[in-house]
Amino acid sequence: MTTLAHDIKAPRLASGLGFALLSAAAFGMSGSLGRGLMDMGWTAGSATLIRVAIAAMVLTLPGIIALRGRWHLVRRGIGSIIAYGVFAVAGAQLCYFFAVQHLDVSVALLIEYLAPIAVVLWMWLRRGHRPTRLTLAGAAVAFGGLVLLLDVLGGGEVSIVGIGWALCAMVGASVYFVISGDESNGLPPLTLAAGALLVALVVLSAAAVTGLLPMAFATGTVQFAPFAAPWWLVVIVLGVVTAGVSYVAGIAATRRLGARLGSFVALTEVMAAALFAWFLLGQAPRGIQIAGAALVLTGVVIVKLGERRIEPVRTPEPDPAPAWVGVDDRPAPASAGVPAPVTLLPGDFGSAVR
Repeated sequence: MTTLAHDIKAPRLASGLGFALLSAAAFGMSGSLGRGLMDMGWTAGSATLIRVAIAAMVLTLPGIIALRGRWHLVRRGIGSIIAYGVFAVAGAQLCYFFAVQHLDVSVALLIEYLAPIAVVLWMWLRRGHRPTRLTLAGAAVAFGGLVLLLDVLGGGEVSIVGIGWALCAMVGASVYFVISGDESNGLPPLTLAAGALLVALVVLSAAAVTGLLPMAFATGTVQFAPFAAPWWLVVIVLGVVTAGVSYVAGIAATRRLGARLGSFVALTEVMAAALFAWFLLGQAPRGIQIAGAALVLTGVVIVKLGERRIEPVRTPEPDPAPAWVGVDDRPAPASAGVPAPVTLLPGDFGSAVR
């Protein structure tokens, strides 16, 4: 029987792209919603903490249900859950928060979004997945588009400390894609996301209590360009959609697309952020940013074309088992030294395979 790789991958690719775009749109909304809260008097740290707290509360019960009583998966995958929570959720957000205290937002984002290139190098050095020329070309095109999209060419403050924090945020983002694409732990996406958000909540709370994460809250009406909304509604959407939905969809997407391709498709988050900023904050993108968005999409397509094809796997057909009519019809052993075939009764089968 011949199984072609593209026959197997086509449905996963379609669903993976769908989940990836959903995750990118949800993540991209967070910046505009957070900006609305900060204009009221919130800090970036308080918005981040409440976002993670609400997402953790919303996903904990569904994460437990998704386990279906298989708690051994949690014990086996506890390392992945902790690493995901510490590096991918809390670490990436904390480091980015510290980076923008020393760098322009666009420069900090550009450095953090080097994560897809870091994932390519990791997959090459750690797992031997050498990138093709098309993959490298697509990475270069996507990175060039990111430079235009974030409008970094206009200049900005450069700080060694800020660059260091932004690189740490890049590491956190890279861990997000690598762990999200790892199916070996058997954890359902809901369970992995819920566990990681609980871990991140502990880390962010500790940072808030120690003063590393400045906290400030305010109530009232959040004014966006086309409408106004109560602060509590903005907070709920920030937690449920931009954290809960985004992390679960992101894990589901990366498991279908793989860490390398998934990380490049996730660059569409920057485009989504620009669109939401246009709609909610009235910040219309400039022509150079639109050109950058087109380059990012082109780079993602090139990266997909550069993914190595898997050769058809040929599985030999098993020999048909003889349909014995009765015990007496079986052939006698070739010699006395060869043991006779063992007959398993239906009740013995479970013991045999354990």
